[in-house]
Amino acid sequence: MDFENKVVVVTGGAHGIGKCICEEFAKEGAKVCTIDLLENDYFQGDLADKATLERFAEQVIEDCGHVDYLINNALPLSKGIDTASYEDFEYALKVGVTAPFYLTKLFQQHFAEGASIVNISSSRDRMSQPQTESYTSAKGGISALTHALAVSLAGKVRVNSISPGWIDTDYTVYEGADAVQQPVGRVGNPLDIAHMVLFLCSEKAGFITGENICIDGGMTRQMIYHNDFGWNLNL
Repeated sequence: MDFENKVVVVTGGAHGIGKCICEEFAKEGAKVCTIDLLENDYFQGDLADKATLERFAEQVIEDCGHVDYLINNALPLSKGIDTASYEDFEYALKVGVTAPFYLTKLFQQHFAEGASIVNISSSRDRMSQPQTESYTSAKGGISALTHALAVSLAGKVRVNSISPGWIDTDYTVYEGADAVQQPVGRVGNPLDIAHMVLFLCSEKAGFITGENICIDGGMTRQMIYHNDFGWNLNL
């Protein structure tokens, strides 16, 4: 996978999965432009703000002239039906769905040949825990946005998404039930996601577009029934 001198835009790139993605691209010689609420070495700003997105896009094009890869990774706000206000829910969707759409639009005429977009969704796009409505809605939205953009940008930009499961950004090694409940026997880490991002951006994935790839150690494939195969629900 040759990323020498490629231009990579990563949202939410100052920490966690996003930071790992930035580091892996940089190791391969890419020029990385990130935007995050947290301080970073390129652009600090709020993805929910339209003017901020426009300034960020202008700076990327001014500095680099084009974009090879856009990685929409920024984390939406997570609040549930009991605590989320109208504004909270709207903010989550702005960060999780509107910003990826608008950045794609802003960069649309500047994507290089062979360009790729990778959206970071979540296994929450297909399953939920209580009180996660804002986050889950944003992640479901970006999964749907992925195949819509793949069709609209056909022939110019490949668009795919990744749905991570449990990813521990501190690289904690879990044992016991936390590990065993996942068919692969461990909790994930940011490299599990970053490696797939780089693959999807590479020519090796040239026949893949409009897809969502769930990286969750198999958790969403495992059927669980009370008192079957050692599973027990304690109420």
